[in-house]
Amino acid sequence: MKNCSKIYFVVFLCSFSSLAYEIVLTRIFSISLWYHFAFMIISIAMLGIGASGTVLSLYPRLKKISHIGTYSLLLGIGIGLSYIVANQIPFDPVQLSWSRVQILYIGIYYIMLSIPFFFSGLVIATALSSLSDRPGLLYGADLLGAGMGSLGMLYLMTLASPDRVVFLMSSTALSAAFLSGNKILKVVSSVLIFACITVVFINPSFVNLRMSPYKGLQQALRYPGAEHLSTYFSPYSQVDTFKSPSVRFAPGLSLRYLDKLPEQIGFSIDGGEINAITKYNDKSLLEFIRYLPSSLPYEILSNLPFPSLNKDESVSFIDKKHGNVLILDPRGGLQSLVAEYYGYSDVYKTESNPLLIKVIRKDFNEFSGGIFSQNSWPGLGRSWLKQTDKLFDIIDIPMTGAAPSGSFGISEDYRFTVEAFKEYLSHLTPQGFLSINLFILPPPRIELRLLNTVVRAMEELGEKDIEKHIAAIRSWGSICILVKKSPFSFKEIQALKKFTKTRRFDLIHYPGILESETNIYVRMPQNEYFTAFRNLLNPETRRQFVNSYIFDINPVYDERPFFHYYLKLKNISEIYRIMGQKWQYFIEEGYILPAVFIQVLLLSLILIILPVFSKKYKNNPSLPTFYRGRLDGFENGLLLLPYFALLGIGFMFIEVSLIQKMILPLENPPYAAATVLTSMLISSGIGSLLSHKFHALRSPSSIIAISLLVIIYSIFLSAVSDSISPYPITIKIVLVFLLLMPPGFFMGIPFPAGLKLLGEKNESLIPWAWAINGCLSVLAPLLTIMLAMVIGFKTVLWIGALAYMMAFLILKSFIRKSF
Repeated sequence: MKNCSKIYFVVFLCSFSSLAYEIVLTRIFSISLWYHFAFMIISIAMLGIGASGTVLSLYPRLKKISHIGTYSLLLGIGIGLSYIVANQIPFDPVQLSWSRVQILYIGIYYIMLSIPFFFSGLVIATALSSLSDRPGLLYGADLLGAGMGSLGMLYLMTLASPDRVVFLMSSTALSAAFLSGNKILKVVSSVLIFACITVVFINPSFVNLRMSPYKGLQQALRYPGAEHLSTYFSPYSQVDTFKSPSVRFAPGLSLRYLDKLPEQIGFSIDGGEINAITKYNDKSLLEFIRYLPSSLPYEILSNLPFPSLNKDESVSFIDKKHGNVLILDPRGGLQSLVAEYYGYSDVYKTESNPLLIKVIRKDFNEFSGGIFSQNSWPGLGRSWLKQTDKLFDIIDIPMTGAAPSGSFGISEDYRFTVEAFKEYLSHLTPQGFLSINLFILPPPRIELRLLNTVVRAMEELGEKDIEKHIAAIRSWGSICILVKKSPFSFKEIQALKKFTKTRRFDLIHYPGILESETNIYVRMPQNEYFTAFRNLLNPETRRQFVNSYIFDINPVYDERPFFHYYLKLKNISEIYRIMGQKWQYFIEEGYILPAVFIQVLLLSLILIILPVFSKKYKNNPSLPTFYRGRLDGFENGLLLLPYFALLGIGFMFIEVSLIQKMILPLENPPYAAATVLTSMLISSGIGSLLSHKFHALRSPSSIIAISLLVIIYSIFLSAVSDSISPYPITIKIVLVFLLLMPPGFFMGIPFPAGLKLLGEKNESLIPWAWAINGCLSVLAPLLTIMLAMVIGFKTVLWIGALAYMMAFLILKSFIRKSF
């Protein structure tokens, strides 16, 4: 590269495209496979970047600044090619239980998808090694490019599908090659840019995203007469609408209902979660609603005598106006129809997937009876409740259609924590019901953790004799749990018992229930639901039952919001036996995380240690002179290498924890990830750039500032996030962006400051430092989640602060001994 001033913009473009590609791959994995695999992309990306440092450390001839144009070209090619090849690999986690070749496919995935990040790392590490006197400017360009890439993805994925966005990112990297390369590279990159743009607009079939044939959408479309209607994309989900004979959405419908259901349009979220939109143009066609377990609270609250199931009798109470109802995540709107069927005119809805509201309003507003035409808001219900003082007769949570967010593979979910249920209960009228409906997925664990979390929330609200406030029934396929602020009355219990008897549903619990009243219609070999509910609702037996239960069903708090993580490590063998001796269960539940961590740990250690083994060739006369000379200088600067390891750990611990903490106020995992990444990367880039100009910023004391800020944030962040929750999403994004800039600013300084010192002592160690930092950054996101499940995100933030403090001590010691 003749003009070195261009290198900053080249680094910017390469970082922009590689970070954007990393984000779009998380969406691709969520759609093509399952959300459990999306978090693997972080490790794949950082592993490729770490490998680039190892290669440059072993082969220093590769770190010539003139090679940057070639590396940029290979990055651009690698982005498009790695996607195409990976998209053709027939990897499917479902087949892991019977096909061992799938393990090989996972390895191929890692190799293919890490290639572009490897070349991105070569660009940056080569620039840092060649211009070691300007690490602040180069690292700043790297961080700013990555931050803008994160922000750009939010916009691009509202305009194009993920597979098309891949080739837009490939074009961005190729433009860096055009800018930095010679005439041949300019011609080649121009041709490839044209090819990428052509792919974006023509969209040939070979680049279309391949979806697992075992996902719900693919299975529904295999039915005779099935028809795919439309596909919609957003940064947070893909929604597909379709018609299929398989669409028959009426969770737990009583077997006494023998008529047809109204016409329903199916839809899937990321190809997996299947739900339906029910046609609503005549209330007489919605009689099936009376046979749903989820109708229980509406029947109980009816002011008229309990209605008969005789179809010829009048049901005039249906048109009577009642109080307020809130539906949390109504998805296709079935529970909204239930509320309207029973005469509730004031039905409020909050939907955590804004794209779904947009799709139904656009294509199915008339078909659905306008379920989202009024009183509808996007976002988390608990956040919306903070903005209102309304009280509700019924707060309806249809968990039967709610999927966890799963940003990092283990399902973090702020909708079902103790704090969330306290918010729900505080917005009930004195006689109001919290109604929770969920599918039965044996063995019991979801419903038991849910009940235990509700019990803890009520205890913290000061409720006594909680078993008098709880009732539950089950059908053949679903459970309805009712929670009241006041004890169940005699009339309410009688209505409950009549409802279950006439529909042939089974009672699980009501105040004063006898075991002989349960397990009658849909008999189970062991009456485990009655036993479990009785033990959990009895304060004297609860702790022993929870401790001895095979799954983890402890209450969940915001600090550790992993509601859907039930594994007890000591019971792995027993769980494996119960689940039919198929370890596919552990993957479906997100338990692949520890296995991937071990795999990545071994690979990272190999990449870190490889340069060490080159020392055995130190006295080998057949080795090139430049290589031996480089090894002679290893002793100078080696003490600083752990510093870069600690920076990698600290940065990622803090970044990932902040992303998790911001999911609650921003109400959406992709918004949280994009906002936090953009804020921290851009502010870190600014800090890096200014540290090049102002020597005082490179003082080790800036690292102490990071530790202090992180500790302060860990203490006050929850209160601050609560205070910004009521604002509109745009304002919240801006506030979070500004809130996280101070620690981000200082976090951009230590790395280039350390590189500058290392370059002054031993420039040849820079690639190795880059490799160590990258490999530790691979492990940190996985380790963050694993630690948070045990000790919580606040403590993980403290560990991140401790890592920076240890880095400070190493830096001070190095400066004292070396200068």
